[in-house]
Amino acid sequence: MYSKALMALSVTLAMILSLGITDAMAKKYELTRNSVDNPEEVDSKEISLYRVKLGDSEIDAIEMLVNEKIPGVRVEQVGQFVTIWDQSNPTAPMAGVQITDGKVDLIFINNRFSHKTRGLFRRVLTAETVKEIRDLIGPEEYGDENLMGARLCYEKKGFIVSHLGRDINVIFTKPAGISQECYTF
Repeated sequence: MYSKALMALSVTLAMILSLGITDAMAKKYELTRNSVDNPEEVDSKEISLYRVKLGDSEIDAIEMLVNEKIPGVRVEQVGQFVTIWDQSNPTAPMAGVQITDGKVDLIFINNRFSHKTRGLFRRVLTAETVKEIRDLIGPEEYGDENLMGARLCYEKKGFIVSHLGRDINVIFTKPAGISQECYTF
């Protein structure tokens, strides 16, 4: 009797520990689920969009975004982009990924995606001014601001924020790709 109870306890502990390990291996900041509010904790390598991270294979990205049904969105693959559209207001893509050489190398979101985003980037996507974005994230490493808008480049964290009047876009990519993206503005 004692050995059966001990066996049941060890099986239960093994199940709990395996769940804990799975949670520890989970993506640190899933844009639609986790609420990271500290800009110091944001790193593009840890960002995921519906469980798709930078560096994931094209097959995995297609499986997670296109083949799985995501409630309230329409997903399309056009060329090297997989775009996510709001089913209720499909005026333009609200998020997506770029696939180059069989790997996800860019994740993008914009203000049409703010209702699905959690944490810091929800506030960024709903910001009224560039100053408000800087207050939320901190000063950019470099960028450009003119009459048309602003591009704030956070190379060490691996993302770019473009503020174009009412349109706000956030691009997550590997830090090495930030300077190339920033100079194509």
